Amino acid sequence: MKKIFDIKYLDCANCAQKIETEYSKLKGVTKVSVNYAREKVFLEGDVEDYTAKKLEVIAKKVEKAVTVSDENSQIEYVDKHLTKIQWITYAMGMCFLITGFLLNLFIVSSAKEIVPVPFYTAAYLIFGWDVLSKAFKNILKGKFFDENFLMTLATIGAFATTDYVEAIAVMLFYRVGEYLQDISVSRSRKNIKELVDIRPSIAHLLTNDGIFDILPEKLKVGQLIVVRPGEKVPVDGIITEGSSWLDTASITGESIPRDAYEGTDVISGSINISGLITVQVMKSFEDSTVSKIIDFVENNQANKAEAEKFITKFAKYYTPFVVGMALILAFLVPWGLSIFTTTTFAEAFSIYFRRALIFLVISCPCALVLSIPLSFFAGIGASSRKGILFKSGSDLEMMSRIDHFVFDKTGTLTQGKFKLFSIVSGEPELILEYAAHAEYHSNHPIAKSILKAYGKDPDPNLVLSIAELAGKGMKANYNGINLLVGNHKLLDDNKIKYMKTHEIGTIVYVVANKEYMGYLVIKDVLKKRSKRLIQELKKQNKEITMLTGDFETAAMDVGFHLDIENYYANCLPEDKIRIVEELSKKSKVAFIGDGINDAPVLAISHLGIAMGGIGSDAAIEAADAVIMNDDPYQVIIAQRIAKKTMRIVLQNIVMALGIKGIVLILGAFGFANLWLAIFADVGVSILAVANAMRIFRTKA
Repeated sequence: MKKIFDIKYLDCANCAQKIETEYSKLKGVTKVSVNYAREKVFLEGDVEDYTAKKLEVIAKKVEKAVTVSDENSQIEYVDKHLTKIQWITYAMGMCFLITGFLLNLFIVSSAKEIVPVPFYTAAYLIFGWDVLSKAFKNILKGKFFDENFLMTLATIGAFATTDYVEAIAVMLFYRVGEYLQDISVSRSRKNIKELVDIRPSIAHLLTNDGIFDILPEKLKVGQLIVVRPGEKVPVDGIITEGSSWLDTASITGESIPRDAYEGTDVISGSINISGLITVQVMKSFEDSTVSKIIDFVENNQANKAEAEKFITKFAKYYTPFVVGMALILAFLVPWGLSIFTTTTFAEAFSIYFRRALIFLVISCPCALVLSIPLSFFAGIGASSRKGILFKSGSDLEMMSRIDHFVFDKTGTLTQGKFKLFSIVSGEPELILEYAAHAEYHSNHPIAKSILKAYGKDPDPNLVLSIAELAGKGMKANYNGINLLVGNHKLLDDNKIKYMKTHEIGTIVYVVANKEYMGYLVIKDVLKKRSKRLIQELKKQNKEITMLTGDFETAAMDVGFHLDIENYYANCLPEDKIRIVEELSKKSKVAFIGDGINDAPVLAISHLGIAMGGIGSDAAIEAADAVIMNDDPYQVIIAQRIAKKTMRIVLQNIVMALGIKGIVLILGAFGFANLWLAIFADVGVSILAVANAMRIFRTKA
């Protein structure tokens, strides 16, 4: 089973990583993730007995202020602000710092080095008290690789070498940097959470005794609710009374409102723009679209992307390595110089100890541990804004690596709405009448297209008998006339002489009393942006394949109009599985299908994308991503977001490691000070967070 908890007041991303390590040691836990950006704990495995209280006790051993609670159903955002007392305290610290600096500048006496020290010490304690107290507590626990301890060691070392101003400035800028980082992360959380703030807060239940306000979670299937103008639809349902326009932008990404009237299906989270409507509940709140979207964006963290896994492993070794280098620089290098040069150990130590302090300040891996998961979270959030739902960061990463796109035809590239294009017969009206009566009881899309073209209600009293022959067509007796309406297999089985046509499309032959009368040409209608999708993929030199259970002529027709050379027709579900498995051996394959009939293929491909998965449990379960608005071109949008996310992930890795590496080298050779080291630590974190937020500006 999977459990999700809220975790608040984490000091930094590195602390989150340490808590995750502690949780991974728990018995029965198979997967664990502590996400600093989302403030979530994800546990999988035999975790039924683990409560928020138990997890909080473990977390407090790492970070005292941390709280763990059951996942909150409401999305909260608390902005970061300094309190009045904090402002006064920091102002006093600045006064002490300035006073000490002025005394040092203007006093001309033998006491010049001593007089300012109490003022510098007071300023240092004010700005560094939080860091110092945390460091002391961690020392008692035997934790020496904590960033607070390392900061304390570095600044006390600066004090010991009489670099008072630098030590105070390091603490001051560290505090400012941490504050700015908190603001950046909090605003990022706000931006991302606003994307899924589509949860309706109230429902108006319609009963015989009047209208009552209740929580959407308490609605039951079959009940009636009233949705007023300006309100969100609380659950999936169907309009039973009234008409309006619905804004579905937050669900499907479509900017144009939908016309909604009696008999129209409505999805939860959409906004009623104009008229009052009555809706019958068709799904409980937990099964409705809005809950599925929130689950996708907020809670699907089981599979980390490769980049996230790399950073998690890297962070475990990075800090000890840098601290080890600092020790070598502080002690081993001076010892070596004292042996092989005329420099004494004390002289060399005073120089290289200062340089080692820079290593200690820069050793915290927060920029990496924070920015990479946040980048994936931003990518998933930006996708959801466009009506594209990715289950996890690993699925987003996979999207950026796909080089072979395999499409189902009906309902994916085409509308699944068949249309009668032509009738080839000497008596077109008569064979349409025959075909309509033979197909009268069928629910097949082709049958519906024939009935729509007929334009009249067939007389069921004249249909004396009817039988559907799977994969072939219909056999019926209409007003005493024996009819065969179907494909060439039906005619071949009944040994009917006819002229087989090679016209493109789905061909429906009509035979009356064993006399061949002609045929109807029916074609599926292409979706508006299917051609543009294929053109874009071809520009990228991607491989494209189309699979369909339809006949060769229908597949050929769609392939011709969309310029798809590689296609497979007459595919049974097992054929699609076999073909995708074969293609997957050669390249990274994404299968895009309707999410219900193609669920097995969605599950076995490298990336399964369900088209129009609203309300489809099969789609949500089997697919790695769901396109909510049924527009195939969203595949391109998803690809753009995925590629931009991976570019930003790479940029953040290079930026964090690059800047830290450069400052380490400069520090080792004496060209960097502690101020620059603070920028390489906290400053890079702020830049990485800001860079991750650029994902939201991806163009459609």
